[in-house]
Amino acid sequence: MNTIGQTIKQLRRARGVTQEELAGALNVTYQAVSKWENEMAQPDIMMMPALAAYFGVTIDELFGYKLDVGRSAKGRCFVKCAG
Repeated sequence: MNTIGQTIKQLRRARGVTQEELAGALNVTYQAVSKWENEMAQPDIMMMPALAAYFGVTIDELFGYKLDVGRSAKGRCFVKCAG
């Protein structure tokens, strides 16, 4: 499983933007982005919606989490009950 810093780096590179461009879009410094990507710091929790929106992913995906509804008893209950 990737760390959030690794995920941010992968998404940024896939989008073809620099740390400076990402920083500008999020109104933070490029040093902050560098620290996230190098595991020296973590983005503030309040930054998560903006990061997710910028990259077009969910907050769960930023954290490397994917719900496996087929294996989750809670998920099966929800799907069964909601259907």
